Amino acid sequence: MARRRGVASVRPDLASKGRQFTAEMILWAVGWYLMFPVSHRDLALMLADRGVEVAHTTVFR
Repeated sequence: MARRRGVASVRPDLASKGRQFTAEMILWAVGWYLMFPVSHRDLALMLADRGVEVAHTTVFR
């Protein structure tokens, strides 16, 4: 697989190794947390709206 210069690539199988959530879910949560002024509880509710049940303390960690 060729890598484009300036674009970071994360292998999905390694990004979430040892985690209970997929790399896509983790990247969604991190992206939303950095883009919007939301609390950990609000972020847990946003994920719940998309079918991902997660506690706010898990998001914090």
